[in-house]
Amino acid sequence: MKTALHILKVGGHLVNDAAALQEVLAAFAGLDGAKLLVHGGGRHATALAKQLGISPKMVNGRRITDAAMLEVAVMSYAGLSNKKIVAQLQKQGVNAVGLTGADGNCIEAVKRPVTDIDYGFAGDITQINTEVFAALTSQDFVPVLCAITHDKNGQLLNTNADTIAAQIAMAMQVEYDVTLFYCFEHAGVLKDIHKPEDVIAELSKETTETYIAEGVIHQGMVPKLHNGFDALQNGVKKVIISNVAALSNINAPKTTLI
Repeated sequence: MKTALHILKVGGHLVNDAAALQEVLAAFAGLDGAKLLVHGGGRHATALAKQLGISPKMVNGRRITDAAMLEVAVMSYAGLSNKKIVAQLQKQGVNAVGLTGADGNCIEAVKRPVTDIDYGFAGDITQINTEVFAALTSQDFVPVLCAITHDKNGQLLNTNADTIAAQIAMAMQVEYDVTLFYCFEHAGVLKDIHKPEDVIAELSKETTETYIAEGVIHQGMVPKLHNGFDALQNGVKKVIISNVAALSNINAPKTTLI
């Protein structure tokens, strides 16, 4: 029987809200067994870039990372955001270890090829080195991953945090019974963004594509769902999208991918 592993991805809005982040991390700390956290922090990176006179650019919910924006992303994600989360988890009694993909060579990537869109120093994952995560979790450490990877040739890369969470989940499911939880500010995927109670309880890939075509699901939720379905179709036991309430209450509203 496989050991259970909870992988939590925390969205950028929660990372930037001190009270909300503390609530999420307290619930995460209360999860039994092995666990791993992946975080974004795009809103902080955007704000920092603007303070530095850099204009952030997004296309279809994904960030364009030129050389200047990469430096901001590393400062924000691997620096302040990551260490704040690690410190808060230590406060909760969780022995967290903050990582980028370069640390322990745990996530290798390549610079995304230029096609119709040049994403700059965006990284597409080529290898998850599960031994690093397995070694840490076996010693009761909790890895905390930010959205920075590397190409093993000295180049840091900006990689979508939802993708990192899904790819780690897929790699770890060989040895673990993995639940992937995308935690953000809403109770799940909504049919109407103005009706926070209108949660879609279950989503299939086919229904999702219909909602995307109709404009019901759009922007950053699109890559999140695509990553979630990739994980589900590649051995991950369960993929859930919800807010902090569903982390500690199985009866709380949530969207489950099927």
